[in-house]
Amino acid sequence: MSDILGHLKNIIVMEKETSIKLFESKQVRSVWNDEEEKWYFSIVDVVLVLTNQVDYQRARKYWNKLKERLVAEGNETVTNCHQLKMEAGWNV
Repeated sequence: MSDILGHLKNIIVMEKETSIKLFESKQVRSVWNDEEEKWYFSIVDVVLVLTNQVDYQRARKYWNKLKERLVAEGNETVTNCHQLKMEAGWNV
């Protein structure tokens, strides 16, 4: 679990480009915020890539379980909000 958190914390701000990033030949949806000059990435897409999940729903369930465990451990890096919608770059 801490390995995944380490990967998530190491996502860096990139120069403005397209809204779909490729990581190990898999698509990761992202949105550029002009005001903050930062990229925001779909956490479910990142989890899908890092855990080698076979589909989006398994990655979503993995992330939900991970959030539950982090909150139970007292970790405050996970906010108490519902998932925000992002345009699908592929069939979800």
